[in-house]
Amino acid sequence: MPLRICILETDHLRPELVARYQGYGRMFQQLFERQPVPATFDTFNVVDGHYPAPGERYDAYLVTGSKADSFATDPWIETLKAFLLARYNEGAKLLGVCFGHQLLALLLGGKAERAQQGWGVGTHPYKVVASAPWMSPAAQGVTLLISHQDQVTALPEGATVVASSAFCPFAAYQINDQVLCFQGHPEFVHDYSRALLELRQAHLGDEVYQAGVESLARDHDGATVAEWMMRFVAQAANTK
Repeated sequence: MPLRICILETDHLRPELVARYQGYGRMFQQLFERQPVPATFDTFNVVDGHYPAPGERYDAYLVTGSKADSFATDPWIETLKAFLLARYNEGAKLLGVCFGHQLLALLLGGKAERAQQGWGVGTHPYKVVASAPWMSPAAQGVTLLISHQDQVTALPEGATVVASSAFCPFAAYQINDQVLCFQGHPEFVHDYSRALLELRQAHLGDEVYQAGVESLARDHDGATVAEWMMRFVAQAANTK
């Protein structure tokens, strides 16, 4: 049976990017559909208040990235936190990327805040510092496309660091076989990252912008991380 994945979309793309990329939910679906682990997907935009029907359950819930701060108190964020905590307490599998990575850390007792390191943009390499059966194909490091100025600065109790760098020490973490989160964006593609850089150039400043653009000459490992995420869920689903 294919895995059933619920994508909780926590943003709307900038209007000039919608025609080409549609939304983060669609970007994730396109990525995961290319992986060897079969799955089906339902996307709900939680900013607009959309959620699965009461009683509907999935093999995993994925929280996407967002321009919002994970530590903000907007009503939609508070509603999302309550929904995720209920799923966590039920034993559901939770996946987080960027905003989702930070929000789940906060929700489960960690800390996320504006990073002293400043903006991270373009491609960024991480060292893989833990090993697990779901890490197939195996890798000693991964490079991901990133766009963030917030970071997890303290992990929840019981969390294990999966990937790290000097710039982002808690770049990926897991909590047992239930939670797996990445700061980087496996769903991003180079053209989307370049478009974000151009739209944010004035805000980023010339030095950060130029370094980000130059870094896009490097490949990224979004497909590997996506496969890891699906194998993590499949492993957990098979032990129910």
